[in-house]
Amino acid sequence: MADNKAKLSPEKIKATRLAGGKRMLTVKEGLPPGKAYSVDEAVKIIKARAKAKFDETVEIAMNLGVDPKHADQMVRGVCNLPNGSGRTARVAVFAKGAKADEAKAAGADIVGAEDLVEIVSKGTINFDRCIATPDMMGLVGRLGKVLGPRGLMPNPRVGTVTMDVTGAVKGAKGGSVEFRVEKAGIVHAGVGKASFTEAALVENIKAFVDAVVKAKPQGSKGTYLKKVSLSSTMGPGLKVDATTVASGPVV
Repeated sequence: MADNKAKLSPEKIKATRLAGGKRMLTVKEGLPPGKAYSVDEAVKIIKARAKAKFDETVEIAMNLGVDPKHADQMVRGVCNLPNGSGRTARVAVFAKGAKADEAKAAGADIVGAEDLVEIVSKGTINFDRCIATPDMMGLVGRLGKVLGPRGLMPNPRVGTVTMDVTGAVKGAKGGSVEFRVEKAGIVHAGVGKASFTEAALVENIKAFVDAVVKAKPQGSKGTYLKKVSLSSTMGPGLKVDATTVASGPVV
């Protein structure tokens, strides 16, 4: 180990450390720091450098000109990715009677009412998405401390409190992605897999950006969409020219 280090120049050692290790130095090779790529260029590079033994997730991060500490600057919503997310979500539905039957027929993994509330209240959560009919929210509301921190609490603003159980379940199963701005004004989400075609990824990315832009709160002042970055699970992060991903104005 010492002999190998001795063969490296101080510049190479510094570059390796700054990159985050030898692997990251390799995947970042030839990529000028700070360069902004078009979405098509970024997707092409990300796909070419996704060399992990598993199908890497392509992720987007957006820096927004909002302060989530103010209620009128909260950004939250849902986006139905045109080509799916590449992962199959486990969906739980709080419903009774005919709506419970409808949820099962639509492909929900877990369906229940009081019994499901009791299971979840004990900390057993075997699902990734949670949907509820409006009449169940009196019971589901008690699970706020359990579901809230995990981002699973049903909310009418993102379509997870609804009487359209079939549509909600199929959306969750088919690739709908919820988003919510974090404290630092950042929204991030998975928008597909490295195995997707370039065209499919670009279409998903543009759909997601448009959904976030449409969710711009009235309290937002100045530039709304400040920065967009793309990366894969094990790959480099690339800055993307916002004008190449948004269908309308990004201010």
